[in-house]
Amino acid sequence: MPSANVVELAELRERTRVFSDRSHAGRVLAGMLSDRLEPDCLIMAIPAGGVPVAAALAAGLHLPLGLAVVSKITLPWNSEVGFGAVAFDGSVGLNEAMVARTELTPQEVEEGIARTRRKVARRVERLGSLLADAEPVGRDVVVVDDGLASGFTMRAAVDALGRAGAASVRVAVPTGHLAAVEAVAPAVRELYCANIRSGFRYAVADAYMHWYDIDDHELTAMLRKAADAG
Repeated sequence: MPSANVVELAELRERTRVFSDRSHAGRVLAGMLSDRLEPDCLIMAIPAGGVPVAAALAAGLHLPLGLAVVSKITLPWNSEVGFGAVAFDGSVGLNEAMVARTELTPQEVEEGIARTRRKVARRVERLGSLLADAEPVGRDVVVVDDGLASGFTMRAAVDALGRAGAASVRVAVPTGHLAAVEAVAPAVRELYCANIRSGFRYAVADAYMHWYDIDDHELTAMLRKAADAG
């Protein structure tokens, strides 16, 4: 069973293909969080996949949208699998068990961290001005991604937002592996996850009927649209 501060939709437990796309997932989360947030709460998206989820959530609850730029540190031979994450403040969280299991060398770890820090810095510089007024200092924050696989990216975001001065941090994700949900939940005020799944084989994409990688051009367009709407 998940932690006491985890809210899920029991009817979606262990199911796949429950959302048509990320925007639909954001609307489902909006229904879960309706009347549960402070009036000045800030929705913060982890780009890229978290942006359409968070944009739909923020629009549904009439709340402002911000960015929490975090990126996973991927394996040299597999860009889909991460062994840690880098947050917008430059902080690093490593999955030491993954590092040991994959027998990464110290040089490969350092190169991965440096490469990801550059990626995060570029995104902060390029995208930060689009939602410049959405600062977490002193505010209650809901940080959003399109799913939790290992939880390391989300935990990096939560820790960085705490250091940035957020008054409290909640997490809202459409889907998550049970182990990742249980790992992140103790670090936050509440964790909302509509579709919790367990088992050895888990992929965020399996919760969606239509899922694809969002490129930088589409990401920028989404953020400009959200900024104009706000």
